Amino acid sequence: MANEQQAKHDHDHDHDAGCAVPKFNTEDIIVRADIMAKTKELASMIFTSEEVQQFQRAEKQIQGNERVQGLIAKIKKKQKEVVAFETTFKNADMVAKIEKEIEVLQDELDGIPIITEFQQSQADINYLLQSVVSVIRDTVAEKITIEDAQTEDPEECM
Repeated sequence: MANEQQAKHDHDHDHDAGCAVPKFNTEDIIVRADIMAKTKELASMIFTSEEVQQFQRAEKQIQGNERVQGLIAKIKKKQKEVVAFETTFKNADMVAKIEKEIEVLQDELDGIPIITEFQQSQADINYLLQSVVSVIRDTVAEKITIEDAQTEDPEECM
């Protein structure tokens, strides 16, 4: 039983009685070498994409930019202050004041072109990854639908 997991579901029939519902070894489903190899190949292709390259360039520029790093440090400090005034001191007025200061710092940070470029590159990578996942999901769903339509008589399995 440890190597063969049979799905539990809400209908009665025997999957061993000539029904086309396959059984899978759980370990085979989790780690199929050919799928993992193609996944790593796809990951490598994505890593070398222009979207990822642009993200890395923007990230390097941000890390080396003193003004950006200073603003980020100030925002982090202010965020810690907000937590302290919320939890320890229970001072809503100071929380509101500090949150406004954070907004001003965030607006200044967002106004720096490299930040805009970095945020756009993040959005581009997310879009790329979501597109890849959607294509995989849709292609698998389409193939399952086609194969389901091509099965002999679905009543045979019931």
